[in-house]
Amino acid sequence: MSVTWRSTEPPAVVRLGPAGVLRAVLRGSVLVCILLIGVVLSALLRLIEQPLYKLHRPWTPYITQWVCWMAFIVLGMRHEVEGAPMPHAGAVVANHASWLDIFALNARKRVYFVSKSEVATWPGVGFLARITGTVFINRDPRQARAQTEVFEGRLLAGHKLLFFPEGSSTDGLRVLPFKSTLFQAFFSENIRHEIFVQPVTVIYHAPQNQDPRFYAWWGDMTFGAHALRVLAAGRQGHVKVIYHPPLKVDDFSDRKTLAAHVENTVRAAMPKDRQGR
Repeated sequence: MSVTWRSTEPPAVVRLGPAGVLRAVLRGSVLVCILLIGVVLSALLRLIEQPLYKLHRPWTPYITQWVCWMAFIVLGMRHEVEGAPMPHAGAVVANHASWLDIFALNARKRVYFVSKSEVATWPGVGFLARITGTVFINRDPRQARAQTEVFEGRLLAGHKLLFFPEGSSTDGLRVLPFKSTLFQAFFSENIRHEIFVQPVTVIYHAPQNQDPRFYAWWGDMTFGAHALRVLAAGRQGHVKVIYHPPLKVDDFSDRKTLAAHVENTVRAAMPKDRQGR
């Protein structure tokens, strides 16, 4: 896991009993089967979809959405939604607390994640990211113009791009300051008059009597250990995804004012005991 925020110690490791191990194995096996079905169907459909529609993806995003929705059913974890995903072309911007964010944000609306270029080379994860249409970016400032062109092409094709401007996942109890760099692409003269940005707040509520950071994944926490803990939970909590009113890029003078407004909107929707963190 490559992040920089490590301000708090992670929850203590809990030993799993036989029942927890059994739940983890059963849920994990079902999720892997669902994921494989989704990958095979997406790969087959892309053989037809890509030559016919190029950047447009009229079919495969529905498979991704179904896989993500099924993940919460298998986990027994409630997925709550407030507000409505925007119908406009543009970007979705959210706070970042867990690998579960990918499922939480895809389950309700078809989006395409923006990720650092290194993810494309990760075993397994990189393949899944590519097949679901993830946009990979290079953090080299010299590539800024090329990245803007990629963003323009995807946005003009009607894709809704999703990124996490905190630059790191957190313990889920706070929202870090938003980096404004990626917002600059939306101010290109080719798209700024047509593009909207929708702030989204993702809030995880831990299972009863568990650490409130139960679903968060940050710092040096390993994916395997954290996923095992979530899969083994006897009683699950829930996630709430709040869609805020979309903002027209044209209404803002520059990337910094837009990023600041989005950050304040996302933070203000957090539970009151988390807003000041």
